[in-house]
Amino acid sequence: MVAFAESRNLLSLRRGPSILPVHDEKRDTRAMVRRLANTSVEIVREVERGHIRHVLFDFDGTLSLIREGWTEVMVAMMVEILLATPRHESESDIAACVRHFVTELTGKQTIYQMIRLAEEVTLRGGIPEDPLAYKHRYLDRLMTRIASRREQLRTRAVSPETMLVPGSLDLLAALHDRGLLLYLASGTDEQFVCEEAELLTLTRFFGPRIYGAVDDYRTYSKAMVIERILRENAIDGAYLLGFGDGYVEIENIKSVGGAAIGVASDEANRSGTPDPWKRTRLLGIGADIIIPDFRESRALLGYLLE
Repeated sequence: MVAFAESRNLLSLRRGPSILPVHDEKRDTRAMVRRLANTSVEIVREVERGHIRHVLFDFDGTLSLIREGWTEVMVAMMVEILLATPRHESESDIAACVRHFVTELTGKQTIYQMIRLAEEVTLRGGIPEDPLAYKHRYLDRLMTRIASRREQLRTRAVSPETMLVPGSLDLLAALHDRGLLLYLASGTDEQFVCEEAELLTLTRFFGPRIYGAVDDYRTYSKAMVIERILRENAIDGAYLLGFGDGYVEIENIKSVGGAAIGVASDEANRSGTPDPWKRTRLLGIGADIIIPDFRESRALLGYLLE
């Protein structure tokens, strides 16, 4: 049933941005937001507290910064491909189109963005390649960009903290020490998620509960992971907390009644201030709480768990 819904949603993307159900990014949320005292933790709406037993994390941009800049790599490749079609627009118009659909599909498996690319090629009179071929081309370019980062981590030339959203290790340790079960679900291929989680020393917190994309994309989604957590533990969504920097994981957590924390991380600078674009996006999606990173995790957990 979930796989059918994923496929149906993908087809409906051709209708344009109006199909996004809860993205009201122009809505004025200032009156809704309050801060925890002396912190940058923004409470958009109160959530049920004290019941949380399971915590789901997105990976790239929420915890890991290894792939910082992936959007630029993907957009550049797609613009290049679309400029080679017979009926293409100007480069700036194509870039705007690509950024829009890459953004709205962020958090889903990478293959969904490549399926959309194939559709856009067809619309402009071109003959698309298989989406899987596009995905492999993109991954080759991305791996070239991030190879030195992975090697530096592998050889311990840099510490894992330098390629994590600040405060990640402290937050994960605090949750783990409290006996909560932690899960990692990513739109990145599972092989790479597992490798990079190990490089960042995160496997100790998640154990076998690390999930990522597979070539048969219909058999995996973040929604499926959430459904499995609830089913196997015989719980409802009130026991689930989710962290993410994209709309998919926030939307999925909210759809089952869980508490959703939007991580408006400044990936390039690790500045400790929220990325304005991400913050606006996460507010529009319906995140219950907005944080720039995990440096104030003690106050956040005090609010959520105590």
